[in-house]
This record gives sequence, structure tokens and C-alpha cells, in this order.
Amino acid sequence: MTTNTSRPAKPLSVVLAGGGTAGHISPLLAIAEAIKAQRPDAAILAVGTPTGMETRLIPAAGYELATIDRVPFPRRPSLDLLRLPGRLSGAVKQAGRILDDAGADVLVGVGGYVCTPMYLAARKRRIPIVIHEANMKPGLANRVGARFSKHIAVAFAGTKLPGARHVGMPMRRGISGLDRSTAAPGAKSLLGLEPGKPALIVTGGSSGAASINRSVAAALPALAAAGIQTLHITGTGKAVVNDDGGLLTSDSYRQVEYVDGMENVYAAADVLLARAGAATVSEVSAVGVPAVFVPLPIGNGEQALNAEALVNAGGALMVEDKDLTPEWLETNLIPLLSDRQRLEDMARTSERLGIRNADQRMADLVLEAVSA
Repeated sequence: MTTNTSRPAKPLSVVLAGGGTAGHISPLLAIAEAIKAQRPDAAILAVGTPTGMETRLIPAAGYELATIDRVPFPRRPSLDLLRLPGRLSGAVKQAGRILDDAGADVLVGVGGYVCTPMYLAARKRRIPIVIHEANMKPGLANRVGARFSKHIAVAFAGTKLPGARHVGMPMRRGISGLDRSTAAPGAKSLLGLEPGKPALIVTGGSSGAASINRSVAAALPALAAAGIQTLHITGTGKAVVNDDGGLLTSDSYRQVEYVDGMENVYAAADVLLARAGAATVSEVSAVGVPAVFVPLPIGNGEQALNAEALVNAGGALMVEDKDLTPEWLETNLIPLLSDRQRLEDMARTSERLGIRNADQRMADLVLEAVSA
């Protein structure tokens, strides 16, 4: 009689690195959920910094979070640049301990400060690295990591990373599974909007956009006169006030700092006026929301690049921040909201270009890297 004394296979250990902004954290969580759907036994550990949004969002989603020190890369000569080698070495040691303690089978990085030390530590241990780049213009961390990986995915087809696969942007199932036409009546009611009236929803992202807020506030009389209702998501601490310092009020206008559940915004909006972060552009395209993008005017110009393909195809409009005036809104946005056929054409074009199953594609890539 033969007795099988082999030990049970170790559960798959996946470490996901990224954080700092919702643009990194949201796809990280979507990838984690897709991996768990395919491999319920998988042990998932997320890695971020001690001060980013991940300290709140990742535990709230039910995942364990480990942290390492934030190591920014100075863009100009400074004392911080002289300190960089020591700081980076310390962060790589922290990253290595996390990978060792987790018994990591694979590291998945989505960009941000935390990823560079994690990539370097994983490379030293010969742990497979899987990378997802959200922006058209790759960040420094993912450009470094791409040198050590054969499993690289991008949200936008034009992103230049060697050997990259175009998978789209991983997003929550509540968004990727959205049917706007079915969900619109309930979403409008939930957000305090009238069902039979064109709805403009304005958002500057989680941190708000003061320049957008000012222009929209000045255009409210013209929007209301055209029969358009406006929901203004101002951002935390960015409330729009009147001359007396009180909350701005106007006909057919409502402002809130935050909306929990962007799928309701996408369902309710006849037009979305927003920044062109990678997640926003990808989600708008996936579910077919007519949009006007106002790229962030600072940084490396990545937001304009994110929206470029969708705008060129006719699924969205784009206006520079300096050109977003009340006059521009009256001349361009009001006619758009009044043209039902054009809105339907934009929605179809947008949805045709969107990708809804990027989370599953990323899970497949992770499992491929483990078995390679």
C-alpha cells in the first residue's frame, strides 16, 4: 500500500503594488477582484505608502495593506537628489522583506512611487513581474519595471512600452457592467435630477478643479435658460461659494463635494464635463458617456494624450483649461446638450472604442506569468 505524503499545493501569493491616487488604486483593486474570481484560493497583499489614499481605500475593500517609505525622484538637482540612493536602497530592503514574508509568486505593479523599489526587489528574487500602465505617457516607475518584465499591459493602444499588450483599464464591475439606458432613470432620481431634462454633470476628480468650478458657476444662468440641469461635483473642500461666502445656489443647479458610485454619474449624465485622467477617459469610453474633457494644464501633458484617440474618433470633445470660459460653455456645450442625435452618435462611438473586461485580461496575464 502506497501512502501519498505530498503536501497540499501552496495557495497562489499575489502582491500588488501601487497607490497615491485613485487612478492607481482603482485598477489595482479591480485586478485583485478578477484574480480572486479565477483563483479563490489566492492570497492577495497590496503594497502602498503610509500617507496615500490606499491607507483608506484598500482596507475598506477588504484587502491587507503593507507600506514602504515614499521615495520621490527629484526632477532637478537638489539635496533630495543626493539623498536618493540611500532612500531607494532602504525602500528596496523594505520591499524585499514584504515579498519574502508573503512568499510572493508574482508581483503586479500599476505605477506610483512604491513600484520602483518593489520592481527592484522582485527582480533580485527572480519573482515574475506584471505591469499595468494606465496613461498614454508611461510613468518612471513602469518604465523602469518594463526592463525586467515580459508581461506588460497598457490601457491605451498608443502607449509606448516595449512588448506591451493593449488590455484596457481594469475597472469595478459596477462600472464595466453598466447599461446606461436601463440605469439612467434610477440614477437621475438618486442624484436629485429630473428625469426628462438634459443633465450636465461636472467633476474635477477627487481633488476637484477650481478653474472648471469657476467657469461652470459663471455659465449657470445660460445653462438654466437653455433648460439644462447641472449637478456639480466640486471636490472635497472645493465648494463653490457666492459673493457672501455661502454655497452657490441657482436654478436647476445642485452641488455636492463627492458622489459615492461613479456608475450612477455615468448613467445619469447626458454629458460629463471632466478632467482627462486615464481612469475617467477609459470608463467613459467603456460605458458610452458623451464627454467634454478639460485636461489638467500642469504636468507632462499626459491627460490630453489620454483623451486624444477618443476625441479624434468623435466620442468626446476636448478644450484646454485656459479656453474653458463661460462663453465657450454657452457656444459649445449648450448646443451639444440640445442635440439628441449627436449625443447618441457620440455614445455609440465611445462605447465602440471602450474595453469592459480589462480586469479579466489582467488576471489572465498574471496567471500566465506565474506559469511561464
